[in-house]
Amino acid sequence: MKPIRKLAFVVNEEKAGASTLARELIAVARRAGVKLKRTSRFRLPTGWLRGWDACCVIGGDGTLLGVARESARAQVPIIGVNRGSLGFLTTFSADEARAQFAALLGGAFRVEHRAMLDCSTGPGDHDLALNDVLIKDEINSRLVHLEVVADGELVTDYTCDGLIFSTPTGSTAYNLSAGGPLLHPTAPVIAMTPICPHTLSNRSIIFRDHVRLRVFNRSAESRLLVAMDGQRNLKVGTRSPVAITIAKLRLPLAQRLDHSHFAVVREKLKWSGGFAEKRG
Repeated sequence: MKPIRKLAFVVNEEKAGASTLARELIAVARRAGVKLKRTSRFRLPTGWLRGWDACCVIGGDGTLLGVARESARAQVPIIGVNRGSLGFLTTFSADEARAQFAALLGGAFRVEHRAMLDCSTGPGDHDLALNDVLIKDEINSRLVHLEVVADGELVTDYTCDGLIFSTPTGSTAYNLSAGGPLLHPTAPVIAMTPICPHTLSNRSIIFRDHVRLRVFNRSAESRLLVAMDGQRNLKVGTRSPVAITIAKLRLPLAQRLDHSHFAVVREKLKWSGGFAEKRG
């Protein structure tokens, strides 16, 4: 990749060690003559990344999710440095960032373009999600009756606690916790996973990436909550369907040149991988 000459930092100062690490990486960038700016806000204002070469996010996956929409709109790659817990998205550890930052600034990284979901709940109510769209009753303890239609064809209806629509990137998040499948991040699909369905045969369904999904609320006394990446909610009219498609925009995510998705999964999910380790 081209060298980074203009670098924005987004630092979650609530994460232990994030501020100290940011100062170290900023010092490296200054010595390299890179133009810098920094914020601790990770719901970025519209246009904040426009014209910058990259954005270094220091925090957890939630911090990165707060930057993802603006990164996708500006097509500015995110360099995610993990100071949270699992860190499926923020794939650089603090030690890796310290050791490799000068090389990263010189262009020693590759960019993966990750699919995002486009969700609409009515005119003017529209948002993007990198991980998932959750549809549930706005009261946590209440079951909801949802009908799912794909490209105009009825799929099925669910009585459940909710539905998770996940990108491949988000398959390791809420989808995984709810019993959904792990998907390779470049797979051209959407996963739909019901939460605690009242029919045991109802399992996850995998749709092709250019499907047009609509979800209808068939619960007479319920109002729906639609959560985008667990961070933002959309309003839903009583008669409006929730429409979900793959977004036209994709998130540019910077990765190490030797990045391995399955190595990350093995590490984060603590798979034994006995044969793989012995072969190495």
